[in-house]
Amino acid sequence: MAEFDDHKEEGALRTIGEVARATGIKTHVLRYWEQQFPSLKPLKRSGGRRYYRAEDVVLVERINGLVNEEGYTLKGAKAALRGVPDQQTAAQEAGASDRGAGATSFLPRLKAVRDELRAALEAAA
Repeated sequence: MAEFDDHKEEGALRTIGEVARATGIKTHVLRYWEQQFPSLKPLKRSGGRRYYRAEDVVLVERINGLVNEEGYTLKGAKAALRGVPDQQTAAQEAGASDRGAGATSFLPRLKAVRDELRAALEAAA
């Protein structure tokens, strides 16, 4: 859960700026996610000022985890939040499991190429 240092109670409403500072997500990204994820609906008060509830902050962190840590697309993250597997994501995961054994056979060769490139860089320097 995001760590707020504003001395408010745990379930207090938070401004978009407070949520942005606590989560490390820029405010324009939070506003964009509000458009893309129908379930993310912070309260809006006079002048359009946004107030995030505790459950909104949890959802922001979940979306951030899916998109920025697990590598989901926004479409895939929406599907994951609904609990419905996205067809493209499911196909990618199936392909990854099929390639899993083959990918490990490339690893020693890739490491050798990396070592050769490092040696060439050192020699050039």
